[in-house]
Order: sequence, then C-alpha cells, then structure tokens
Amino acid sequence: MSDETPPVSTGPVETGPVETLSFDAALAELQGVVAQLESGTLPLEDAIAAFERGVRLHERCSALLDQAELRVQRLVEEAGGALRAVDLENGDADGK
Repeated sequence: MSDETPPVSTGPVETGPVETLSFDAALAELQGVVAQLESGTLPLEDAIAAFERGVRLHERCSALLDQAELRVQRLVEEAGGALRAVDLENGDADGK
C-alpha cells in the first residue's frame, strides 16, 4: 500500500451552472477548486478558469447566506422577537 496522495485532477472543474447549486454543493465545489489551485498542478488556462469559477461559487455561497439571514430575520420578526447582534466569538451567545 502506498502512502502517496492521489494526484489532483488537472481537468476543468465545471459541474454545472453555479446559479442552480445548493449552498452545500457550491461550498464543496469551491473547496475543491481551492485545493486544485493550491496544488499548483493546473496549466495556466485551467487555473484561470478554475479561479473564475471559484469567484462565481463564492458569490453564490455569499448570496445564499444573505438569503438565509433574511429568512431567519423574518421568522424572528413574525414570532414577535427583537433582533439584536450577538458576538458569538466572544461568548456573547446568551446576551451577557
């Protein structure tokens, strides 16, 4: 059994229209694009195409996150809750 990592594909990354991808699919593909670019094995034209697709995937993920945030805000408002910013990184989840 070999300890070598399998080679990174040098083919195009395209798997379909970015606009139709779910968040999870777009994020997974974006991670694959980043791995391919970081490997340094793509020919220049493929690397440029992968980078362009990665930008579109990032924009798709960002748009879907924005939409999700709006949906959550609407749900909270409909439930009569008050919206407030919470800094989860500093342990402010309970509002203290």
